[in-house]
Amino acid sequence: MTEAAHPKEVIDEKLGTLPAWDLTDLYPAPDSAELENDLVAVEKAAIAFKDQYAGKLSSLDGDALCAAIESFENTQEIMGKVMSYAYLVYAGNMSDPGVGKFFQSMQERSTGISSHVLFFTLELNQLDDSDLQSKITDSSLAKYAPWLRDLRAQKDYQLSDDVEKILHEKRVSGRSAWVRLFDETMASLRFPYMGEELSSAQILNKLSDRDPKARQESAQSLGKVLGENQRLFAHITNTLAKDKEVEDQWRGFSRPVSSRNLANVVEDEVVDALVNSVSDSYQDLAHRYYKLKAKWFGVEQLPYWDRNAPLPDDDDDVISWSDATETVLTAYAGFSPKLAEVGQKFFDNPWIDAPVRPGKAPGAFAHPTVPCAHPYLLVNYQGRTRDVMTLAHELGHGVHQVLAGVQGPLMADTPLTLAETASVFGEMLTFQSVLKKKEDAKARRIMLASKVEDMLNTVVRQVAMHQFETQVHDERRKGELLPEQLGEIWMETQKASLGPAIRFEDEYSAYWSYVPHFIHAPFYVYAYAFGDCLVNSLYAVYQQSEDGFAEKYLDMLSAGGSKRHKELLAPFGLDASDPDFWKQGLKVVSGFIDQLEAMEQ
Repeated sequence: MTEAAHPKEVIDEKLGTLPAWDLTDLYPAPDSAELENDLVAVEKAAIAFKDQYAGKLSSLDGDALCAAIESFENTQEIMGKVMSYAYLVYAGNMSDPGVGKFFQSMQERSTGISSHVLFFTLELNQLDDSDLQSKITDSSLAKYAPWLRDLRAQKDYQLSDDVEKILHEKRVSGRSAWVRLFDETMASLRFPYMGEELSSAQILNKLSDRDPKARQESAQSLGKVLGENQRLFAHITNTLAKDKEVEDQWRGFSRPVSSRNLANVVEDEVVDALVNSVSDSYQDLAHRYYKLKAKWFGVEQLPYWDRNAPLPDDDDDVISWSDATETVLTAYAGFSPKLAEVGQKFFDNPWIDAPVRPGKAPGAFAHPTVPCAHPYLLVNYQGRTRDVMTLAHELGHGVHQVLAGVQGPLMADTPLTLAETASVFGEMLTFQSVLKKKEDAKARRIMLASKVEDMLNTVVRQVAMHQFETQVHDERRKGELLPEQLGEIWMETQKASLGPAIRFEDEYSAYWSYVPHFIHAPFYVYAYAFGDCLVNSLYAVYQQSEDGFAEKYLDMLSAGGSKRHKELLAPFGLDASDPDFWKQGLKVVSGFIDQLEAMEQ
């Protein structure tokens, strides 16, 4: 049934009551005394911390240095709580000027307070290796050894204290300001569609509508409005790319991606192996699948707006929130009751914001906040099968963040490459659980095709986006890029990855500009492909030896950022530095496409 036959009121009724988050677990209100008291107290603590420890770390023994780190950690947790609250309020309504002002003021106060303790990590990295090791040995400092290890990985790229302080304090009026401009501009854009004005989240949802005319109109509207704003988006992109280039050169990073790899605690060559393996498989994966999909639609080429279209025989009915909740939690429970128990907390408490609203951040995310609180999930739930999978994905992040909280504020965070593991694994559990219930061949084919499309979006599309970013940053080092040049690079990388069975129109050249990761976190996107391929290999191990796997998996999540990928994957017999590792992960996607082709015979 098409959406035209489903008026908005009917769709809303089918969705049921959607939850909205309650941020009072963090603070009662933006103007609350509790928030102001925390800011005043943490500033006093930061100043006292600097007076007590600046210039004195080398003279401290292991236990005293451990006490200093604990004090620093407490400061970081309070500031993390403040900024988590500020961002979540902002994400709820980016188009409200008052909310934007609050978020900016919190950023400015946070930057000012954190400048007092900035010396600490810089001075820690100035300690002699042997001296620090002797402090760690036989003292309470040993519990922070993983954090110190990862901190000191940045040592060779650290600048003088004065330069680091300038970079830190100017960020709020530099990079952060440009990111805010992007977010607020994107949140304010409205896209004409059948007499309505839709947000970006709503118009993107129309790209998977049952009605071909709806898909075409929404795709062309998206491209037109993005195209009309290309000068601004190109200027933001050029400015941030130049900003990154300047800082990378000062720090000594040889490649634009290297700083991200260092932060992800993964070697350049491991990421290169991933990107090369995926790009070498474009023809076997995306090209082959979209040729098959074009055949199902009875055409030689699919227009780009049909790339994520429901299959012709898919009823694609609206899935209620309660059904989505049950689907995801049942899948989690089938793997591990403990995993489902932690996941249940997000639905029993107001920790999820699900409705689509004007001004709300598009897309979806899980925000870890701080260990003394709990994560929050943001989704824009509209009842699609993909929305259910997005819920499974974000819940995986949330469960991971809860379990890793035991590591404390400094070691709970996981590198992006591993942060995507729990989310993609949650998607795989949900997919496999639903697939088992599909008995007839048509239903299984539709489900399998939907999963292949999700995997292509996660692996092929994200690596193509990574290649787009790489080319943009490389070209930016030669000079500013015109909007047309950005569009050309986008089209080139998209055509290479998706293949000849997809037909592109001119307006698609503006689609690069709606991807927030390029602005928020340069070179983030390969982490999705990393996570998907890793999970494919991980799930294969699970299928071969289910006994004890769930316990080892939960231990891996609970480790947070205290271990690196080699240590975390070793219990499963996996090694991401082995080039064959990525090929094994990609074989899972290829195998699903083999099954779909076999169904055609």
